[in-house]
Amino acid sequence: MPNRLINETSPYLLQHAHNPVDWYPWSDEALQKARTENKPILVSIGYSACHWCHVMEKESFENKETAALMNKYFVNIKIDREERPDLDHIYMDAVQAMTGSGGWPLNVFLTPEAKPFYGGTYFPPQRAFNRSSWQEVLLSVSNVFHEKRDEINLQSKNLTEYLLQANSFGLQEIADVSNDFSKEKPDEAFDNLMKSADKEWGGFGNDPKFPQTFSIQFLLRYYYASKNEEALRQACLSLDKMIEGGIYDQLGGGFARYSTDVEWLVPHFEKMLYDNALLISVLSEAYQLTKNERYKEVIDETIEFVETELMNPDSGFYSALDADSEGEEGKYYTWRYDEVKGLLVENSEIFCGFFDISEKGNWEGKSILRIKKPLEAFAREKNISTEQLKAIIKKAKSFLLAERNKRVKPSLDDKIILSWNALMNTACSKAFETTGKDEYRELAILNMKFLLSNFETHHEHFLHTKKSDQAKNFAFLDDYAFLVQALLHLQEITGNVEWLSKARQITEYVIRNFSEAQSGFFFFTDIKQNDVIIRKKEVYDGATPSGNATMAYNIYQLSILFDIPEWRKRSEEMITSLSNVGIRYPTSFGIWLNLFLEMIYGTSEIVVMGKNSLNLGEKILAEYIPHKIFVASTISSEMLPLLKEKPTTGPTLIYLCRAYSCLKPVSTVNELLELVNNRNKN
Repeated sequence: MPNRLINETSPYLLQHAHNPVDWYPWSDEALQKARTENKPILVSIGYSACHWCHVMEKESFENKETAALMNKYFVNIKIDREERPDLDHIYMDAVQAMTGSGGWPLNVFLTPEAKPFYGGTYFPPQRAFNRSSWQEVLLSVSNVFHEKRDEINLQSKNLTEYLLQANSFGLQEIADVSNDFSKEKPDEAFDNLMKSADKEWGGFGNDPKFPQTFSIQFLLRYYYASKNEEALRQACLSLDKMIEGGIYDQLGGGFARYSTDVEWLVPHFEKMLYDNALLISVLSEAYQLTKNERYKEVIDETIEFVETELMNPDSGFYSALDADSEGEEGKYYTWRYDEVKGLLVENSEIFCGFFDISEKGNWEGKSILRIKKPLEAFAREKNISTEQLKAIIKKAKSFLLAERNKRVKPSLDDKIILSWNALMNTACSKAFETTGKDEYRELAILNMKFLLSNFETHHEHFLHTKKSDQAKNFAFLDDYAFLVQALLHLQEITGNVEWLSKARQITEYVIRNFSEAQSGFFFFTDIKQNDVIIRKKEVYDGATPSGNATMAYNIYQLSILFDIPEWRKRSEEMITSLSNVGIRYPTSFGIWLNLFLEMIYGTSEIVVMGKNSLNLGEKILAEYIPHKIFVASTISSEMLPLLKEKPTTGPTLIYLCRAYSCLKPVSTVNELLELVNNRNKN
């Protein structure tokens, strides 16, 4: 039966296996059924941690009368957007074009040829919120499909053509943008970014507030290049306020998806792997730059959360924890004042005061733990030392965490996604650079071995997702781009150039199978994949980095490592074709701007050669040098130009190079930093 099929493939549906709708997976079988029976297709797209997806599931899809209508008039297809982001992108764009808005659940109606003609997001079971009821929508769409088929076909044809035209941004802009790498361009991007900056609570824009790690990373790197103090202040303010807020789990570590308010107090409580990976990465850079110990503590706490809650025994990382438990959002994470008082007894007033726990509560009569005053200031106010306060907090946290562990936990989405794991792999590498903790490097190595052995096929390509020992679906551009990025970082922290060889091999596959020849950009889907109506090109940073931006960064770095001029030229053309729009809208183009910044200020090629190269290399990696290529080796190599003709005997030496032209080598980190700083000034 369709229900059985879909439950085997989509974790999004596991908790709703009893609903009476005949759900099909996206497949040739389902599309053929629609053609044979001359029925429109209903595609419902959601994900396991989506609150309103589950609301609509319970209100409508589990209603027998509603399900009967759906089964009678439609071929119903359920899609987990995290398993098939390509389909989500296409049909989300279609719904946004039709309605001006989008979101999840995404409910879109297609012709039997899979072309969209109507859609929306959440529909209530009865008329409400100026929306028709779901049953009304079903009957209306079915009637129009059969009675006005020519109009439906024309509308779907026009909409598909619109999606194709909207997808041709590269061709339209690449000829119009001058190749201008002036230092005034990043200044302009910074000014535009600061127009949306919240200078009181950090972050950008109004509620709901997302971490926007790419913008924070740009501010850190822009400060490094320009020494503009305002950039550093806004970056650190954003991180500090998130760390102090309810978006950060003050007891168990890890960040929630986003905040529903400007103060970062009330999160949407779901915890996603990719958010935590990206925040670990940017916190690592912030710690390297500022040496703020709290950043290092949060890195450790967040990795501990990921290892405890989101890691399988083979060192793969699961996708997410739900926002809800026992049918209530945030129930697992919130506290009543009397509950905390009863658990702690000793020093409960101090603990409650520090974490804003009160009888009134700060959210719906309960309290979300957050920090309103810095630890030092609060300790002075209570006339105790910071060490005493830390001890009180540590002891009380252990009591509350033990009690919280007795609660019903939020559901775990235990599918393993290649791209998100690769982001976490990069985070582990960057955390190792920052903290020097060997366990983070070992975790990155183990996870990479898991990814290569579980997602790579014998036909050169990779797969996108794995669940219950079954990997499936062609990998997408993001999967390859983030994987190559992780391999580049892994080489830096291990000194193993074999990771670079793998990165080059994968990149060559992407160039062969994802490239659009006219624009130089990359499609989101593999040329071998043929079950989508269009091949989209994604360039904006969303919840995760742009696959095109990450790939442009990858080929730029690989062009230096392997001396491949055509790759560098391609990367430069990609960035110049988007530089103007990126400067105007920096919150959507943070990764592009980071690459643009590096191309303008130049890349430091750092090579450490000699028997002590790895140990000395670790000390270099602990420093904040964002615009660099780094290789540490005990042997020379013909494969890498940077390792050619450099002595491997005698003292371990550090070379600072540009375009393979090296300054006189030095032997200490401080000497290297002096050379880098002098070069940056010039």
